[in-house]
Amino acid sequence: MFFRLAAKSLLNRKGSVVLTILAMSVSIFVLLGVEHIRTQTKESFNSTVSGVDLIVGARTGSLNLLLYSVFRIGSPTNNIDWETYQAIADNSRVAWAIPVSLGDSHKGYRVMGTSTDYFKHFSYGNKRQLDFTEGKPFSDLFDVVLGSEVARKLGYSLGDKIVLAHGLGKTSFSLHDDRPFKITGILATTGTPVDQTVHISLQGIEAIHIDWQQGVKMPGSTITTDQLESLALQPKTITAFMLGLNSRMATFRVQRNINNYRKEPLSAILPGVALSELWQMMGLMENTLRLISGLILMAALLGLSAMMLASIREREHEIHLLRVIGASPVFLFLIIEMEALLISLLSILLAVSGLYLSLGLSSDFLAANFSLHMGRSLLSGNKLFFVLLIIGATIIAAALPSFFAYKNARLSR
Repeated sequence: MFFRLAAKSLLNRKGSVVLTILAMSVSIFVLLGVEHIRTQTKESFNSTVSGVDLIVGARTGSLNLLLYSVFRIGSPTNNIDWETYQAIADNSRVAWAIPVSLGDSHKGYRVMGTSTDYFKHFSYGNKRQLDFTEGKPFSDLFDVVLGSEVARKLGYSLGDKIVLAHGLGKTSFSLHDDRPFKITGILATTGTPVDQTVHISLQGIEAIHIDWQQGVKMPGSTITTDQLESLALQPKTITAFMLGLNSRMATFRVQRNINNYRKEPLSAILPGVALSELWQMMGLMENTLRLISGLILMAALLGLSAMMLASIREREHEIHLLRVIGASPVFLFLIIEMEALLISLLSILLAVSGLYLSLGLSSDFLAANFSLHMGRSLLSGNKLFFVLLIIGATIIAAALPSFFAYKNARLSR
């Protein structure tokens, strides 16, 4: 009866109630949406690389090294000598090493030169290995393996030939069009920068640059593809490399040795530590978004309180009748609180439903354009805490109109 009475009371004032529910639904949608995107983005970043103990590059800041080696953002300060890479990779404490060579592109997508060890040892998420939806790793000099987004966006399939460009611009006039690459593999979607990367061998990188100097192709080159395949195309430098160690206990010792390497200045970083630094820098933006969404919710709750307070003045006759039939002041206090809770619960239901629908419609867009794979667990972890916080805030916001109803009930005895 208590619930039915509150529901019927709201139906009698459905115009103002509907507007209040819509205002609260929008504010809750924004609050939960911001929190969900924040947590999912953080999880996506944290799952970009897994199982890599150290990332090594030329002496630079840890964030810069992480961004260009893993996220393909920015450029290195310098390259690393191939002999340095081999010396560190041959260390007895190193289980495997993945070289990374950057600098070219294909229609706006980064080209990464590496070895076949990349497909064996690189992992993401919870140590998930790279899988192929079609084809296999490169084996010949001019083979190329595409990330899933590159193949999907550009409409490529196995056997197609592509031309790489010198530099990183989306539009380039410095093309390696004399040496096209054949697509031999397409990787499965990972939700990481791997999806947006064009993978070729280190020897392939050397082959397309063999007759280039200072970023310019030298005229009159007569080197044929067959001649290139017979050459020992060992790179002189690489951009960075990733290390997996035999024992995690040796991580800090190996890191210290690399940072103190005498032949050239190097930086060795732990990916997890660098990601933590990145999120510390993003903390201000996160808190700003939370503050804005919290203020929007506060405005909606103040609107709820004002609507309930205005209705008390209009319901003096109703309050008097309830007192006549024996309703206590406490009963009237609780009935107003129940009405506010019903409005809040309906708003939460509408907001969560709208968020589910929005994520369902935008999930492909977010995955394709931002490599963000949004989960659907909207009421888990801290988001459930926010829902409970909204309910608690509703009770507090309804306390003032409930007190006025209680006060009027005592005066109407």
